[in-house]
Amino acid sequence: MNILRRRALKILCLLAFAVAPAWAQQALPPVRIAMIEGLSGPFANTGEAVYRNLLWAVERVNERGGVRAPGTAAHGRLYRLDRYDSKGQNEDALAALRAAIDDGAQFVVQGNSSANAAALLDAINKHNERDPARRVLFLNYSAVDPVLTNEKCSFWHFRFDAHADMRVAALMDLVRDDRALRSVYLIGQDYSFGQAVLREARRQLGLQRPDVQIVGDELHPMARVKDFLPYATKIRASGAQAVITGNWGNDLTLLVKAAREAGFDGKFYTFYGNALGAPAAIGDAGIGKVVAVADWLPNLQTPASEAFYQAFRARFPRPADDYVHMRMQLMIEALAQAVDRAAVARAGNPDALSVALQLEGATVNFQGQSGRMRASDHQFQQMLVVGVMDRAGTPGVKFDVEGSGYGFRVVKSITAQAAEMPTTCRMQRP
Repeated sequence: MNILRRRALKILCLLAFAVAPAWAQQALPPVRIAMIEGLSGPFANTGEAVYRNLLWAVERVNERGGVRAPGTAAHGRLYRLDRYDSKGQNEDALAALRAAIDDGAQFVVQGNSSANAAALLDAINKHNERDPARRVLFLNYSAVDPVLTNEKCSFWHFRFDAHADMRVAALMDLVRDDRALRSVYLIGQDYSFGQAVLREARRQLGLQRPDVQIVGDELHPMARVKDFLPYATKIRASGAQAVITGNWGNDLTLLVKAAREAGFDGKFYTFYGNALGAPAAIGDAGIGKVVAVADWLPNLQTPASEAFYQAFRARFPRPADDYVHMRMQLMIEALAQAVDRAAVARAGNPDALSVALQLEGATVNFQGQSGRMRASDHQFQQMLVVGVMDRAGTPGVKFDVEGSGYGFRVVKSITAQAAEMPTTCRMQRP
């Protein structure tokens, strides 16, 4: 009996060993991603829109088994997305970063506010140098001040959005071809990003349309203006035929609403005029006049693009939740790819350094869209599109925005190669 028992125990041990990876995967610690965003305050709607996009991307990776488990050829380690409220303030963003690192975050994602991004980047650089055992990577999906991948470029930072100069250049493709345009008004939020947009707009107007007069050029306090009517009145009085602005969130929605109320009938060349209430705020006055540049728009009119958008709407069916970002999906896919490859390269639990080395060479394809990370400055290279507002149902506008009845017809597609710009980054590598 003792022999039989020993044999039985041996068989059970062998069986347990054979299935252990499957059991172990259930208990593996997750890959922790910390989203640090303004989830309260004047820009809370933009933070929540980001969360929906990231959540959807994380769910997709987890549904297919997650990322590669340490020491195995199998997947099974899941993403975990944690939310930290920065309230849009640098001090709160830094406090959130400390909490996220203490909670075990390996990757920090943020984007709404280049000022917050710069503060986080500086803190992450210092933390990674001081505490290499707990290094983290910073993945940036929307903070587009060009300095973040130029003068302030960092090995630990990866930007997945086109920076402000790239977006301005895309808008200028339309401005250059609008020969009837003779005057523009520049207005922006008074912080690093808004200043960068106006600076590049002035530069590119001088190069491409020196005949266009700048009849207004001003910055306003960020997130503090409740009534933009005085600004809109000045814009109308200036005789401007168009406004160029990088405003986002309520600062854009309130501006275009005030312009409509003031009777301004010119064009708006925007970075973010395609969502978060802006189309509904301006209504019919925006038809053919509100222009937006993006990495992707719902009316791109390809089967893969339409399937992608329909899947998002199925996951988040409320019209108010209709703001999907392709670049955030590409970012999470690129991270999964990098974690997988780092796990293979290290045959174990990949750290921030090994993932960064894989991420800076990432090339991603998803739902007909693609992009690549440029290793020299960690600036993602992808196509850009420019759309013009029109009524839903008109040619090229199958989908509206947020149930408003208005959507954006794609009028210009710019390849990644054409959108690419040089960098002044001098990367310091660990």
